[in-house]
Amino acid sequence: MNLNESIFTISSAEDFENLTLQTFQQQYKTVNVYRKFCDLLKVIPSEVTKIEDIPFLPIQFFKSHQVLVEGKSFETIFTSSGTTGSITSKHYVSDLELYKNSFTEAFTHFFGSIENMTILALLPSYLEREGSSLVYMVDDLIKQTNNPNSGFYLNNTSELIEKLEYLETTITAKTENKIILLGVSYALLDLIEVKQFQLKNTLIMETGGMKGRRKEMIKEELHSVLKQGFGVSQIYSEYGMTELLSQAYSTGNGIFNCPPWMKILTRDTEDARALIQNKTGGINIIDLANQNSCSFIATQDLGKIKNDGSFEILGRFDDSDIRGCNLMVL
Repeated sequence: MNLNESIFTISSAEDFENLTLQTFQQQYKTVNVYRKFCDLLKVIPSEVTKIEDIPFLPIQFFKSHQVLVEGKSFETIFTSSGTTGSITSKHYVSDLELYKNSFTEAFTHFFGSIENMTILALLPSYLEREGSSLVYMVDDLIKQTNNPNSGFYLNNTSELIEKLEYLETTITAKTENKIILLGVSYALLDLIEVKQFQLKNTLIMETGGMKGRRKEMIKEELHSVLKQGFGVSQIYSEYGMTELLSQAYSTGNGIFNCPPWMKILTRDTEDARALIQNKTGGINIIDLANQNSCSFIATQDLGKIKNDGSFEILGRFDDSDIRGCNLMVL
């Protein structure tokens, strides 16, 4: 069994650590930009014997370098959204099947069989551009539902309202079918300004982001407004990004959990190599689905990890680069 297959069989902390260390050794050898970054930090691979020893590549390198295993060709390039004139991240994906396995396994892990779902996607800002990994994921999940009621919505708000009302009356809480409305934050807010709902059987999942369309809101305020507008008791959330091939999910209260092949750590905001616990720090992500790019990423998000490994996102660094990026001007 190769690493691509074995990451989805992880069943213990020991399994995760062993596969993580194997992945580090492999990516040090085969990912040029990551090897140079580690060398500049004077990291000796043979001395990396635990997860805490592994360097995390600042996420900005996905804007300036091709982060890809040497000799691999890529099937597609996922790009981040960005303001006009800004430099976007590019994730060169050499194995789309691995991405499909990752998001399918994760979604099933948290929400059950996809075949028993109706997925409604309200992602206008993502549909209006090319290269969105989120649109690719949701499109594939919609197809996997094999349900004619599933689908994307762009500007056809009245049609979405009719669909939600129809599903609420035809699918009851007694059935195994789940209705999921997944949307970018500003579009969900736009929807409840048109109509207030009292949804009994629909799960609302926000993917974050105002995309310059609305004023940014803290998560508690956003979820409070959405709960009132949709008439639900909880707002679910998805945490993912262009540079990852895995996603974490929250089933309420802004607390996220990772699938077994993904892990969050926090670093000191003043010392990028120092990991911290039980207080706010920069979010580092281990994503073992990133087998062909880099599985160890230092993001620009700030967060806090709970004792059970769950985490919350508390904000972002300023626009200034994460410490460590100036190590490499290649």
